[in-house]
Amino acid sequence: MSITKRQFGFTRDGREVTCFIIASGNLKAEILDYGVTIRSLFVPDKNGKSVDVVLGYDTVQEYEENDGYLGATIGRVGNRIRKGKFTLNGENYTLAVNNGPNHLHGGLKGFDKAVWKADEKENSIVFSHFSPDGDEGYPGNLSVTVTVTLEENGISLDYAAETDKDTVINLTNHSYFNLNGKGDVLEHTLKLNADKFNVGDSDCLPTGEIASVFGTVMDFTKEKTIGFGIDSSEPCVKLSGGYDSNFILSGSPAAVLKSEESGIEMTVLTTEPGVQVYSANFLTPRKGKNGAKYTYRNALCLETQHFPDSIHHPEWPTCILKKGEKFESKTTYCFNV
Repeated sequence: MSITKRQFGFTRDGREVTCFIIASGNLKAEILDYGVTIRSLFVPDKNGKSVDVVLGYDTVQEYEENDGYLGATIGRVGNRIRKGKFTLNGENYTLAVNNGPNHLHGGLKGFDKAVWKADEKENSIVFSHFSPDGDEGYPGNLSVTVTVTLEENGISLDYAAETDKDTVINLTNHSYFNLNGKGDVLEHTLKLNADKFNVGDSDCLPTGEIASVFGTVMDFTKEKTIGFGIDSSEPCVKLSGGYDSNFILSGSPAAVLKSEESGIEMTVLTTEPGVQVYSANFLTPRKGKNGAKYTYRNALCLETQHFPDSIHHPEWPTCILKKGEKFESKTTYCFNV
């Protein structure tokens, strides 16, 4: 196991960004302190060749200027909050609006745009960040850590947070996975331990209805290709131009993603109650790492999370973090051939 680092560049406002490289055996990950971003993740394919299975960029400026949140840690609240407003303990809060009329992935300057403090451990890096009261409209001074650990056959993300005032939180990672390292992911197969999903509206916000996947193209309880049903007339798929829904987890592992071409299999384990399956429907053409060309459906995101907009649905698992309590969550991505 080794941890090295190199300067990755500077943000437009002069903050230095460092790239940490964690390597062990056949695995290697590059993590930026900018947004605790997984820039690269190299795993061996069926022929022993090293494949970088996540999308990313070569410069800080590309991370700052492009949309999509490639590889970033998302907070305070991942996914959407309707109208950027919520009420907590009788107080009304108004958040930054950055996705039509709604709040998305922490707002205009979420955790993905912060440069985090990094502490190197034996086989992990502990990234920490302080989000002050009123940050993007959220209540409470929030202290948050993300511990990135290279495991024997994968990478784990341990999230923790504490606040001095009741607030809301929903941390996740927004890595875009492609187990071939190139091309689209339509022939990748996916299996989910989820027999229900949150029905969404035209803004990709939950309507409140929870529906069964059975008898619909949302059924991934048995392994099937991403491309199967992706262009169907199923309302939730048609509205988003592909998959972009929260699936309600009913067991473990949360997900298994496979590529026959590379032979790589990725298993997702999580303590979270849901996973947003997003087939990169809105990934516009752009330049990626090492001259790669990224575009529409070039990857699949599996964002482990609490349900979207759950602050407006008290019947769902709560996203409220109370003063004096500690938020903890863990997601692990395991790789095999």
